[in-house]
Amino acid sequence: MLDLQAQDSTLARLIHRKNSLPENTVIADLTSKAAEINNQRVEADTAVSDLTREQKKADGEVEQVRARRVRDEERMNSGQISNAKDLSNMQHEIVALNRRIATLEDEELEVMEALEEAQSKLTAVTAELAEINTALEEATAARDAKVRAIDEEARGVLAEREMIAQKVPDELTVLYDKIRKQSGGMGAAALRARRCEGCRLEINGADLRELVALPDDEVLRCPECSRILVRTLESGV
Repeated sequence: MLDLQAQDSTLARLIHRKNSLPENTVIADLTSKAAEINNQRVEADTAVSDLTREQKKADGEVEQVRARRVRDEERMNSGQISNAKDLSNMQHEIVALNRRIATLEDEELEVMEALEEAQSKLTAVTAELAEINTALEEATAARDAKVRAIDEEARGVLAEREMIAQKVPDELTVLYDKIRKQSGGMGAAALRARRCEGCRLEINGADLRELVALPDDEVLRCPECSRILVRTLESGV
């Protein structure tokens, strides 16, 4: 029973080691950071797309007003307008168009500057995300290599456990497994110096006398923790 318990304790330690690998924490942190930076990348990409459309719209408006000014100037220079009032109105319109063009060009410049800033941010967060993903891949590869090594070791322990379990009566194995699940992984413990090595408590005199009186083939149970007690040369009974 103690050999069986030793194998189960080893398996428990291997599972704990696998679940406690430092790479797991690194991967969790990097995954969270990657999600955060990716959200920033999406926001920056959206901003670039919106500003690109806004710049195209601004370019179109400027070109439209410029084209109208060119047409007005060509009409004036062609001599087609002879009426003084019409000519004056055309001149005023050209002045208004020039002001409109100046305003649109200022707005267009602001959009271009905002677009350049958004593109720079997109480039930066994209590069940062790539670095995080590279680190995440490396951490995952390191974690997976350690997991494979632990799993390989666990397979060896399981094989040895199966060999040991075959020598234990089925009824005792069922009892052991039931107690082990109820007692945090330990179903059997040695009795040494009148002390249960499962709960670490010394068995009192009355309980100890009852245990001593039991036949050698009787399954002993700790009166404190109910684990299976295995007699040893150092049991003290």
